[in-house]
Amino acid sequence: MRAVELRAYDGSLHVVERPLPKLRSGELLVRLAAAPINPSDLAFIKGRYGVRKPLPIVPGFEGAGTVVASGGGLASRALVGRRVACGAPDGGDGTWAEFIVTSPRRCFPLRPRIDDEAGATLLVNPLTAWVLMASARREKHRAVAQTAAASALGRMLLRLSLRYGPPMVHVVRRPAQVALLKSLGAEHVLDSSRPDFAAELERAFRTLGVTRVFDAVAGSLTNQLVRALPSGGRVTVYGALSEEPCTLEPGSLIFGHRSVDGFWLSEWFREAHPLDQARAGLAVQRLLGGELKTEVAARLPLERAAEAVERYTGRMTEGKVLLVPSRSDARPS
Repeated sequence: MRAVELRAYDGSLHVVERPLPKLRSGELLVRLAAAPINPSDLAFIKGRYGVRKPLPIVPGFEGAGTVVASGGGLASRALVGRRVACGAPDGGDGTWAEFIVTSPRRCFPLRPRIDDEAGATLLVNPLTAWVLMASARREKHRAVAQTAAASALGRMLLRLSLRYGPPMVHVVRRPAQVALLKSLGAEHVLDSSRPDFAAELERAFRTLGVTRVFDAVAGSLTNQLVRALPSGGRVTVYGALSEEPCTLEPGSLIFGHRSVDGFWLSEWFREAHPLDQARAGLAVQRLLGGELKTEVAARLPLERAAEAVERYTGRMTEGKVLLVPSRSDARPS
């Protein structure tokens, strides 16, 4: 099979021929139809993600395709022949290949109306957005906030907020992104590049009663978010787009009774009950054409993986770049 191979954590990629992976008990073999490039993939291939797998390794955290073989076990055999959205196993090869071996817990059977492209992008962004907003509603936060609000995931959080609540403050970094989110219906949008951003942030948090923040940027912005929160407020860091360490003033945590925690979807997969995972998967699929829709900017074959990564890195807000393993399915950008 053809696969994209990472041989060193320097971001360089190689397209190689590999033998078809062998199955162990309970595993699935999925013939992949499409796999996206996400910020987490970019961090992984540069060695900046939370885990490093033994090299050489196939990158790619999610994709979609058809289950073509089972290693045995009831849950595994039941999915043979089904189209699924699938995630990469914690320690094994990823989705930037013609085939992947994964587990039933990492697969969501796709409804007939969900095409391969939508299914390929179901897990990392839509599922994360759904789980985060569901936790905010469950904890009964009066209002929430987010950073990187113009990103694909940020726009999903915006649309979920508009449909289900709670109200949300959206932080971006450029005036054009303010205009974009306003056009999508956002009411409270702040530009972090403005000199009065810190004061605007505190005022917005106080006016709306924001007590939970979803932070995809980290770096110095995390400290500004913590300082703007009221006593008992919490920042959940789920990304590191700044590629910088979070900076925090101890007094905000000690005397302000504020807190910072993290969210990692892989951990959610390990800890969430299978029924809760199934419910989340069904809920996300119902909204893939609307609130959780992913815009696709380009579709490239595996042989052009390096080009695909470069394009996505420089133009993320335009939409996802998909790797399409089948030569016949690949379309030029």
